[in-house]
Amino acid sequence: MIVRPFEPSDEETVVELWKRCDLVRAWNDPRKDMRRKLAVRPDLFLVGVEDGRVVGTVMAGYEGHRGWINYLAVDPELRRRGFGRALMDAAEQKLRECGCPKINLQIRPTNRAVIEFYQRLGFVVDQAISMGKRLEQDEPGS
Repeated sequence: MIVRPFEPSDEETVVELWKRCDLVRAWNDPRKDMRRKLAVRPDLFLVGVEDGRVVGTVMAGYEGHRGWINYLAVDPELRRRGFGRALMDAAEQKLRECGCPKINLQIRPTNRAVIEFYQRLGFVVDQAISMGKRLEQDEPGS
């Protein structure tokens, strides 16, 4: 798998991948999420390509204090081949180059397989409560 920056022509493939990976939620329009990311550090939005098609993604962020990981996805038919680890390695390298000292991410507590994946990569559960507040309500497809 080759890891490269996201390109606008990847959009439809990425949306379909995120749907197959159960990452799309009604309150987060994936196309809007992509546009927002492309406006802020587009170099931290990576895709994994195997045999000419996008099979994985990772969207990293860094605001000067902590790094964040979002939309890590690998085609369900291609899991357990090291693609997720390769995407995380690439995102971590990019964040290190920014001077990022720590990476945070959020996982739904019911997603045991993903929790175990990140634990294998060296992540630990922080003693913190994650809170959020919507500043904009996404309408899917708008």
